[in-house]
Amino acid sequence: MFTKWLTEGSYKRMAAVVLGASLVFTSGCSLLPKEEEEEVLPAITPPAISKKPEYEVTTTTLETKVQSIGKVISMQEETLYYTLDGKRLKTLNVKVGQKVTAGQVIGQLDVEDLEKQLRTDKLQFKTLEVQMKEKLRKRDEMDPVEFEMAVIDFEQKRQDLVDKEAEIAKATLKAPFTGTVVSLNVLKGDLIKAYDPICVIADSGSMTAAAKMTLDELKGVAVGMPVVVDITNVGEVKGKVKQLPIVQEDENNGNGGMPGGGNGAQKPERPEDFLIVELDKKPAGLIRGTPLSINIITKRKENVIVIPPSTLRTIGSRTYVQVIDSEGKREVDVEVGEQTSTEIEILKGLTPGQKVVGR
Repeated sequence: MFTKWLTEGSYKRMAAVVLGASLVFTSGCSLLPKEEEEEVLPAITPPAISKKPEYEVTTTTLETKVQSIGKVISMQEETLYYTLDGKRLKTLNVKVGQKVTAGQVIGQLDVEDLEKQLRTDKLQFKTLEVQMKEKLRKRDEMDPVEFEMAVIDFEQKRQDLVDKEAEIAKATLKAPFTGTVVSLNVLKGDLIKAYDPICVIADSGSMTAAAKMTLDELKGVAVGMPVVVDITNVGEVKGKVKQLPIVQEDENNGNGGMPGGGNGAQKPERPEDFLIVELDKKPAGLIRGTPLSINIITKRKENVIVIPPSTLRTIGSRTYVQVIDSEGKREVDVEVGEQTSTEIEILKGLTPGQKVVGR
């Protein structure tokens, strides 16, 4: 009996000790600081080495061009103006786009004061005519010098009437040829200054491409050179240089050959102010003033070996390219000729079909 109690008591005490140690161990672990989680770094991928572009050596037609901006003009057009100054525009018979015939009245100035004075002078001249007839009858009785002075005075008065009639005639502006009113610068009632542009009349049947160019731009340009014209809303049309413009030295500085650059006055445009292009085929419905660009081909070479500019390399006086073939990459010295913004002519060192490396 004693042995049984001892055994049961010992077992209970041992279990209590084990339980207590477990609790101490568990509570002790909870008091320790929590370990930081290890940072996961992303995998580093080495950058891919970009491959330099490769280009094939080709042949082409190499052209040297002179470019300019222009417009459609009429080869027969005229700016009309009055030579009388300080008169009001009494009537205006046209509007922009209207077709007119040769001799048709465009407008008239108010010259009522001149007409009134002319009527008075004609009446006075009639009196002078009567007096002159009387002097002719008495010529033999008059002093020769006195008679000659009377004749001179009479002829002077006659010429004054003719001049005044001519001055009044200037008040009427007429169309010089059959055409279309393409611009109009005045309104009825305006005060007109002598030689100020009133309107422009153009023959719609003689439209062509043209451009104003400076002396510097005209260097190397000659009549007969081929031209490619790009007309707005029409497209490309081929032609050749028909006429070079008349450009003054002073027009080459400051105003690019444009009119009215000296004193601020607007100088009327003339076909002589333009480089004129003769079109191989004239498109239908060309409208005066339509913008266009022209490319004058001053030099053309056929079957030229060319490479892109990005493939050409230089070190000092050496000019070379990198050629790539079955044996790998190697440097080849070259001799260059004409150069444009997109192509370089190779005179020596390369043959068509080879591959060159760009930068």
